[in-house]
Amino acid sequence: MDASVVGMRLASTVVTQLLKKFFRAEGAGAGLVDRPVRVSSYLSLREKRTLVPADVLKIAERIVAEALRSPGERPLPPGEEAGVAAALVATLDTLGEVTLTDLEAVRLGPEAFAAALRARAPYLGLGADAARFYERLLVVLCVHVLDFFTRRSHFIAATLVDQSRALRDLIDKMDRLLDLVPDQLAHDTAFETRYLAQVARKHGTLTIYGIDLAPGTAKWPLSTAYLRLETDGRWSADPLDGPKPFWNDARKHLSALPRWESKPQQRILLRGEAGSGKTTLIQWLTVTAATGPADSPLHGLVPYVLPLRTLTRHGRALPAPRHFLDAVGSPLAGEQPDGWERRVLDAGRALVLVDGIDEIPEAERAGARAWLTDLIDLYPGNRWLVTSRPSAVREDWLAEAEFSELSLAPMSPHSVAEFVRRWHTAAASGDPEHADADAALEGYRDQLLDSLRSTRDLARLATNPLLCGLICALHRERRGFLPSGRKELYTAALSMLLHRRDRERQLRVPELGEEPQLQLLQRLAHWLIRNGRTELDRGRAEALLADALPAVPEVARVLGNAGAVLQHFLDRTGLLRAPSATTVEFVHRTFQDFLGARAALDEGGLGELAGHAHDDQWEDVIRMAVAQARPRERAEIIRALLDRTRSQRAVLLAFAALEHAAELDPELRGRVIAAAAELVPPRDTAAARALGRIGPLVLDLLPGPEAVDSEDTALFTVVAAGATGSDLAIPFLARYAAQPSRDVRRELTVLWHGFDPAAYAREVLARIDPATVHITVRDERELEALSSIEPGPTLHVAGDVSGRAIGSYLRRHPVDSLIIHDSLVANLEFLRYRSLRSLYLANCVNLADLSALTGLPLQSVTLDLDTDLPVGEVTESWTELTSLELRGVQGDWSLDRIAPQAKLLSLELRQMRSLESGTNSRLRGLRRHQELRKLSLGPRWIGGPAAWEEIAALANLNELVVPAASLALAPADLSLPSVQTLWMASGLGLKRTTQAEVLIARLFPGLRDVPPDLWS
Repeated sequence: MDASVVGMRLASTVVTQLLKKFFRAEGAGAGLVDRPVRVSSYLSLREKRTLVPADVLKIAERIVAEALRSPGERPLPPGEEAGVAAALVATLDTLGEVTLTDLEAVRLGPEAFAAALRARAPYLGLGADAARFYERLLVVLCVHVLDFFTRRSHFIAATLVDQSRALRDLIDKMDRLLDLVPDQLAHDTAFETRYLAQVARKHGTLTIYGIDLAPGTAKWPLSTAYLRLETDGRWSADPLDGPKPFWNDARKHLSALPRWESKPQQRILLRGEAGSGKTTLIQWLTVTAATGPADSPLHGLVPYVLPLRTLTRHGRALPAPRHFLDAVGSPLAGEQPDGWERRVLDAGRALVLVDGIDEIPEAERAGARAWLTDLIDLYPGNRWLVTSRPSAVREDWLAEAEFSELSLAPMSPHSVAEFVRRWHTAAASGDPEHADADAALEGYRDQLLDSLRSTRDLARLATNPLLCGLICALHRERRGFLPSGRKELYTAALSMLLHRRDRERQLRVPELGEEPQLQLLQRLAHWLIRNGRTELDRGRAEALLADALPAVPEVARVLGNAGAVLQHFLDRTGLLRAPSATTVEFVHRTFQDFLGARAALDEGGLGELAGHAHDDQWEDVIRMAVAQARPRERAEIIRALLDRTRSQRAVLLAFAALEHAAELDPELRGRVIAAAAELVPPRDTAAARALGRIGPLVLDLLPGPEAVDSEDTALFTVVAAGATGSDLAIPFLARYAAQPSRDVRRELTVLWHGFDPAAYAREVLARIDPATVHITVRDERELEALSSIEPGPTLHVAGDVSGRAIGSYLRRHPVDSLIIHDSLVANLEFLRYRSLRSLYLANCVNLADLSALTGLPLQSVTLDLDTDLPVGEVTESWTELTSLELRGVQGDWSLDRIAPQAKLLSLELRQMRSLESGTNSRLRGLRRHQELRKLSLGPRWIGGPAAWEEIAALANLNELVVPAASLALAPADLSLPSVQTLWMASGLGLKRTTQAEVLIARLFPGLRDVPPDLWS
């Protein structure tokens, strides 16, 4: 049972008994004070005048007992009452340490004030249910405490009359209504538990082609199967340049998405080719939110998986939140408490995953965007992810809704090799038929890995998880023989799934030829493509099959009517699946497009193909039609594409089709190349990527560095070459290594993750001045490749690289600056006795010890650690420190723990828990750092007068970063004339009033520009 959702009622008389004894009585002169007084001055317990700890404990125990009398289920397991009472005593005892005034405490409100007390309390050691019950009880007590403050003196009563009345009304309402109104949260939490378990089960497996883990299934546990995805590098920003908009739960192998910490990163449009892993990523996010550890960035979020193909079936309007579960056919639809989805969205706890903008007709996408932006306007504080194929929507399609964009990169050679190893491990352990063939599977694995390294055409096919899985399955089934092109790969995969696989497994299934089955399946695929869908009703599918069955009597003779045929395809082929009891879809869009192209050719619809060149849903259909067509048909399709004047998409499609045109008239081939040359060089990043996706044949059209006329053209050309994903691009990219453009050099360093690391390092990175860039390494193969060239002053490690490997590199190549993030390193012994000047550590989830950093001659340090490590011991030893950034650090650290010899110029304390609770002791002593030029505090920092006075004492402070809400707490007579630059930490701005504008002018008379996010 979740104690946090059980209602409680506290009689005011019981709490009043505690407060009367816990705080001092009003003195004779109390009514004459001319300013608010410290909270700690009220406390009587410290002087033991009227109350001893045993008295407090007795009253606390009575309060707990009263709260447990609330109607409904019992919120506490038996035996934990004493622990909660003791926790309340320990927390209330911290009132003696609070530096806030009573006025500031009342302004905070009961929840924030409770957080301030809770942050100061010692470790309470409560169980999960007891801890939740304690937290709710503490908030209720704080309501009474703040009400007590408002009535302590004549001055406070006069100035806080509105707050006093509101708090009094709140207490009265709590006393009157909590007995009468059922606690809605109890119902919400009970349902949420069931919902999260259900979505975790639903999305917790993947289909892996060619493997049966049990008879009749092809499912792989997601936790085993999920492979780290990589983006095109746009988010892999230089950690030395500013905020770090990426996060990686390394234990789950995710490095594709930002941290979702600040507003622009809460909304992401993710682009990826078919089979690149977009839907799999959504599954991973869903399962992680539902079952992930408490330290996961997704913990506490409620995932809503919304596939647009399902939501828009039958032309239905897109759903409001209350219909989310109905629209996706959830088995729990109708059982959720009324308004549950709205409450989740209002609280900012939703993870909304909208899958497949490209899977609805183009005419419906504007409506989908309007639906999405309306939802965001209503519920802005949530996390949103939208997926699409790259060409489905323009680059700024969701820019007005403040979406950031990511593109999934093709799998790197390292990722492909890892996928192949996992696939064969799963095949050996999960397929009963091959359980005794582990040695043979190891042989196939090693043979395939060798082929991928040595055969360029094969390596070009293995660019995404879908194709890698098909290659592995075909390689095993054909005993090492593999098709040479994409057309041959899909043809062979269809043969395996439709016919040969069941026959070779000696299953007792009806004998059917491949061609009759393909004829029927392609009817379904063609209907879906023509109607802009990826899902159709079961009744519609049966009707289409019934119309086609007379032409293929063999299938009807063996299987029976259309319903039986459809069930056979669902049960045995692995090509169709039923996402719900009433719908049918192809298991992957790629098979639908391949079979749809086949149907178009059979029906002679060549003009129809070219006529849809503008429609991104037909892009792969057209390319696959060219691959499967006879020479005359192929030439007709390409001519029709070229005849579509002023259509860049049609020209690019014709050019891309050359890769699949084994036989084509030379004159026509020349026309295509000439038309494509007019689109080169690309004019923007989107055009560059579209050009690069065509493949390595585009390399012959791209200009060399001597022919480009601007830095932008050079950058777009490099992007296009890199997007080909072929090692044939390495010599071309090497020619751009000497470009003076910083953006070009940075792009070259990002691109190397998609190529063979040794060859790329030797031919491209070795030609770039190492002092002008720093290169990120994501695995030990890349680190070893980097060792072969002249090192730069900075080593940047992100990913699965061991401390042993980093230490070995540093012994051979000393560096001045080291960046490690999203790493599994457990200790830093490899850094002991190094001569580093700069260190950046972030998201190292296994890191348990910082002692190796003691005494290093560090000048600039960033520590982004979410664990309670003894930071103070090492910061005290950094005598040369000039810049320090701490995030998430707690425990022993304070400004007193900086070495006296350090000359601190920049200090950033971002998201430190000790600064988010309303306490200011961590800023005590700030004034002794008179050299400080920049100070940055976290988005939830609450700065009282004492903290502001410490900041104002910094005579040389030039740049300040604080949350807007903290500005109102600065003392009335305080001024910071040295501050010229002011930034707002993320959060709500101030309400723009004349009084607020006067406040800013008084606080910062030397301010050059008022930040735009200051005003809400």
